[in-house]
Amino acid sequence: MKEFKIIQEPLLLQNFLKLTDYIQTGGQSKIFLQENEVLVNNEKETRRGRKLYNQDKVIVNQEEWIIKLDVG
Repeated sequence: MKEFKIIQEPLLLQNFLKLTDYIQTGGQSKIFLQENEVLVNNEKETRRGRKLYNQDKVIVNQEEWIIKLDVG
């Protein structure tokens, strides 16, 4: 499982997808979510505006990520 560090909460799912290079622009997120399996905390997610918080688990095409709030 990979860690994705954030400096403030929340992080939008579309921004996560962009920052992890699954998509190039935020506008691609809607199509990406329709065509790929994305799970947030083991639930299928189709909302690009889904807010991610510390300790959320995100799975994109079977690649697992954990969101970590970097406070230091």
